[in-house]
Amino acid sequence: MGKAKQIIVKPINSKAAREFVKKNHYSGKVVQNSNLHFGCFLNEVLGGVMQFGSSLDKSKVRGLVQNTGWNEFLELNRMAFSDLLPRNSESRCIAIAIKLIKKHYPHIKWIISFADGCQCGDGAIYRASGFVLTSCKENNRLIQFKDGHITHAINLCYRGSPIIYKKYNPNNLTENQLFKNKEFIYIKGFQLRYIYLIDKTCKITVPILPFSKIDELNAGMYKGEKISLKDRRA
Repeated sequence: MGKAKQIIVKPINSKAAREFVKKNHYSGKVVQNSNLHFGCFLNEVLGGVMQFGSSLDKSKVRGLVQNTGWNEFLELNRMAFSDLLPRNSESRCIAIAIKLIKKHYPHIKWIISFADGCQCGDGAIYRASGFVLTSCKENNRLIQFKDGHITHAINLCYRGSPIIYKKYNPNNLTENQLFKNKEFIYIKGFQLRYIYLIDKTCKITVPILPFSKIDELNAGMYKGEKISLKDRRA
């Protein structure tokens, strides 16, 4: 693991975390409901950030694990690393972050995260960190406007994002009308859902999928490029 063992993971403030994520995450965006931020430091220089918070729709998500209380799980909703950190940094940093959560937030029983198989990757980091795969489905809700801006289709309406709505849909057209007018294109790909049980006595209520399912569905992606798990191992 080499230099990865020298990485220090510790809490940082939201401002520092947000600035780093905007600069280093492929989306350039932060998740507003993140409230637990870990910085990953090598030689006292910030080289990575992990942000945890509530899931956007907790009422649906918490049923994925049996008898989960309202505040007994977290979502790892942003993870950004710069080239400063060496190989294997991500899995090591996740492992340390989970230990810190277990120690300081003992009521947290499990963690959920999603891999963006449309723009980024299929979750190799999560698999290396002991997460299990619980969903791998096509994601047809990401759209890209003519100017290159990428967002979720829900933001075409005012309730989704007033700012995006006013800029890209000032005439209040339907999603289908905007698509027919070639105002945007759909980004094809998959969304993969991963779960990590901190409390090993908890029981996941949905099927745990074999990682081979990713290749079976042609959902493999690494650093924004479509590639199967099999080809990566070749």
